Amino acid sequence: MKNMFIENSDELAQHKLILLYLIDKVEFPITNSDLTHFILENNQMNYFLVQQYLSELVASGFIKITTRDGNEYYNLTKLGKETLNYFINKIPSKVKSKIDEKYEKRKEEKVKEKQIVGNFFKKNESEYIVNLKVIENEITLINLSLNVVSSKQAKIICKNWKENPEFIYKKIFDYLINE
Repeated sequence: MKNMFIENSDELAQHKLILLYLIDKVEFPITNSDLTHFILENNQMNYFLVQQYLSELVASGFIKITTRDGNEYYNLTKLGKETLNYFINKIPSKVKSKIDEKYEKRKEEKVKEKQIVGNFFKKNESEYIVNLKVIENEITLINLSLNVVSSKQAKIICKNWKENPEFIYKKIFDYLINE
């Protein structure tokens, strides 16, 4: 029975260290939803354990919650960073590598999401304004607004823009510079 308890204690500590590692790894603010999704997607632990461990890490002062624009974000405290650095070898290299690899992929997706913008709003009963943008290194390369007659058209335009931005941007650019 004693070995079983020790294994559970080691597993508990490892799971909390994984959460600290992930919070430390991200370069953008991370919400509970994003963090939970990442952990569940990678089968690190179940939803209830993630919530319990996050709550315990906040209560213990290893992470803190900050609120910005109505959203809560997790940040590592100095104590959390020191603890992670001290015990980082308790996280198996394979687990760290998997997190690093998945995080890099997710980071690229986040960057792409921020660079390709396609959204719309209702102007009046029969008009919708679709706004399409490409932003690279904080410079807007294209900002196009279209007036369409239905939300269905607006949704299709946004979907196509997000799926094929390079192709559409090139076509627009080619038409504009064609003599």
